[in-house]
Order: sequence, then C-alpha cells, then structure tokens
Amino acid sequence: MEINNVLFAFGLTLFAGLSTGIGSTMAFFAKRTNTRFLSISLGFSAGVMIYVSFVEIFFKAKESLSEAFGDKMGTFYTVLAFFGGMIFIALIDKLIPTEENPHEMHSIEEMSGENKDKHKNKKLMRMGLMTALAIGIHNFPEGLATFTAALQNPSLGIAIAVAIAIHNIPEGIAVSVPIYYATGDKKKAFRLSFLSGLSEPIGAIIGYLILMPFMGPLTFGILFAAVAGIMVFISLDELLPAAREYGEHHLSIYGMVAGMMVMAVSLLLFL
Repeated sequence: MEINNVLFAFGLTLFAGLSTGIGSTMAFFAKRTNTRFLSISLGFSAGVMIYVSFVEIFFKAKESLSEAFGDKMGTFYTVLAFFGGMIFIALIDKLIPTEENPHEMHSIEEMSGENKDKHKNKKLMRMGLMTALAIGIHNFPEGLATFTAALQNPSLGIAIAVAIAIHNIPEGIAVSVPIYYATGDKKKAFRLSFLSGLSEPIGAIIGYLILMPFMGPLTFGILFAAVAGIMVFISLDELLPAAREYGEHHLSIYGMVAGMMVMAVSLLLFL
C-alpha cells in the first residue's frame, strides 16, 4: 500500500473531523442560525451517505467476502457485518447519556447574551464538556469509515469525508454554545469544539495500525460492510432527525434527494 494513499486518506479524515471547528466559528460570527441552509445540508449529507452505502460500499464488501467464502456465504457475512455495524454505533449512542447527546440542537440565537448570569453556570460547562466527549467517542468509528473508504477508492473517500464534515458542523455548535455560556470565553469554546473532532483522525490511525497488517479480502469485506451499516444508521438516527429539529422538514428531504443524485453522478463518472 502506497504511503501517498495512506497520507491522502488520513488528510481527508482530518478534514472531516476538524470541521466541528466550522460549526463553532459559525456560532461566533453569524448573527442568526440559517435553518434552511442547515436543513438542506444535513439532508444532503444523509443522501450521500445512504446512497453510497447501499449502492457502492455494501456491494464492494460483498465482492470481497464472496472472494473469501464463495457467493452464498459471502452474501450472508456481508449482511451480518452490515447489521453488526448498525448495532455497534447504536451501542455507542446508548452509552451516551441523553442530556449530553451531541445531537441535541443548539442555535446561534442562544448566545445572544440575554442570560449573562449563566456565564459561570457549572451545569452548562459540564454539558459542553460532556457533549465534546460524546462527540469524540461518536466520531471515532466515523474516522475509521472515512479512512477505509479513502484507501479503497479516493473519490469515494472524498464524498464520504464531505458528507461527514457537513454533519460535524452542527456538532461544533452543540459544543461551543454551552461552553461559551458557561465561561464567556469564545477561545475556550472554540478550542474544545475543535478538539472534539480530533477523535476522527485518531480513529483512522488506530484502525490503520491495528487492522492494516491483517488487511485482506476477509478483513476488508467485514470492515466495509460494517462501515455501510454505521453510515446508514448515522443518516437515519442523526442527520434527518436533526434537519427536522431545525424546522425545515421538506427542505431536508429535498437535500437528501440532491445528495443521492450528486453521489450517483459522481459514481457514474468513475465507472
């Protein structure tokens, strides 16, 4: 495996993870939350991830596992690994307390300064720190997903990295808003928000160090099928509900369809 491919895959994962900083920056410099833009963007991200999981990643996993076990058992193990990925990410979500869930929506308007007495509020600070930790845990498998996809197919890796980067933007807002409210320190809020995204490239590094020595049709097939399951779960459990919470349900669906179409066209170009 060429070192250039590894560096490229790692760079994409780093970009996707650190986009939490974009959400934090938006929170500090925008006067209002652009709900229409967020709804379309989150829907677009979900569309990209759902389409690429079912149309591309699942079948690449099936090809690899069929090579290892034959067509019938290869298909069986692909389906098993796909749902295994879903169960894995669902368990991670289950371990995160509801009140610190990173997908709790926060708006820029919350930072309008109406409640200055909350600046020293320990509960808010704890919420912000726990949200940062929750996002860190949650982004770990996403980093492995982006990295694995980019190693196998760079153009596919780019699409997944962009989709995950879009969905990390509201998570950046979710970290920075309560921490800013608790401390009144924009720099600290930005720094913690930015750092919460670092678990994505860390996930890629650990995945690379542990799995690459064993990487063959079997390992790759199981990993890719699980990645497809993780991405479908993230889209259905996080992205589309988050878009609805921003109050623009139909726009999120239009964004999802647009994401699917863009992903379809990009895959057709590389046939």
